Amino acid sequence: MKVRCCIVGGGPAGMMLGYLLGRAGIDVVVLEKHADFFRDFRGDTVHPSTLQVMDELGLIDGFLKLPHQKLQTMDGMFGGTSVRIADLSRLDVKYPFIAFMPQWDFLNFLRESGKRFASLKVMMSAEAVDLIHDGNRIAGVKVKTPDGVVDIEADLTVACDGRHSLVRERAGLPIEEIGAPMDVLWFRAGKRENESESLFARVDPGKMMVTFDRGSYWQCAYVIAKGQYDAVKARGLPALLDDIARMAPILESGLSDVKSWDDVKLLTVAINRLPRWTRPGLLCIGDAAHAMSPVGGVGVNLAVQDAVATANLLASKLASGCPSEDDLDAVRRRRAFPVRVTQRMQVVVQNNIITSALKPGNQPLQAPAVIRLITAIPWLQGITARFVGLGVRPEHVQSPVAEGAGVSP
Repeated sequence: MKVRCCIVGGGPAGMMLGYLLGRAGIDVVVLEKHADFFRDFRGDTVHPSTLQVMDELGLIDGFLKLPHQKLQTMDGMFGGTSVRIADLSRLDVKYPFIAFMPQWDFLNFLRESGKRFASLKVMMSAEAVDLIHDGNRIAGVKVKTPDGVVDIEADLTVACDGRHSLVRERAGLPIEEIGAPMDVLWFRAGKRENESESLFARVDPGKMMVTFDRGSYWQCAYVIAKGQYDAVKARGLPALLDDIARMAPILESGLSDVKSWDDVKLLTVAINRLPRWTRPGLLCIGDAAHAMSPVGGVGVNLAVQDAVATANLLASKLASGCPSEDDLDAVRRRRAFPVRVTQRMQVVVQNNIITSALKPGNQPLQAPAVIRLITAIPWLQGITARFVGLGVRPEHVQSPVAEGAGVSP
């Protein structure tokens, strides 16, 4: 197979970029190594910045018909004190809320919406296993499919294959590790009908967790100090569930759904970024270029922003061949500042709030002064909401639309 652009990875960055390039009439294929998008405990937060992109693409009405929950205020308990971290209703935007939606629904929606573009092909069960080289240029990928290994030649290969990117590794692009002091245990707890609670985060001495109301269940993230998973596991599952029930009594009955450690998934948290996102014929975006902390739940939305910026900068150039490496590097130059600022803010939160909260001990825990200030002054909650919901330098769709948009019969 020979295409203009081969996108490796069918996550938010890959599927959004595939949709935008297909819409622009670019011959593009998206490779997804799994047979479907169904994987639990992936980023499920769709922020106002992404909702705005969906609106600009004319997809928002169908998108919001998919099952989702809305979050406008981020409230918590910090050492027994009620706090409000952000209020998205204060944002002057069309969609002032975070939509909680299973990521597989988001990705399936983009795939189905993109079927009307004749130039877009999505290949499932297609795993990139190596790169094709033409001198010092990346000329495509070798792909393992149910029918064997095939070569896909491409003028441009885009790595969207996540924080453990094989494409990035094979391209020899070095990573700058920034570090994170915590890991996260993800699990589901059952939810009774009409059961609700506005609390988003809970912090007790030595313990921290976040809960998301997903309609029929609670999605929970229990934060532990980095590298302490084996110690937590050694205490036993009943001890962990007892700690959780004391922190969040509303979960107590639903915790019976957590029957074994198989129901608890470890997310190893990392913050890193590539100093260089390109090689000739290759571009990395999304988590392949910069892994984010779960702080703020911004990872999906930064990946979508990368995809929009990539299409804005490269779609017209791709119409006539592979952009130069300097053209490709324009994506990094556009996106590096928001990535760096976001990661810096995540590090500040980690170092000044999460690290101190996770220190063992029974001393009373007081909310940091900055959180108390935000709680006391409502307009400050709009500033934090803007950072979480819109981010730094939100992107808007400016990529071209092919005449007839390459619509299939």
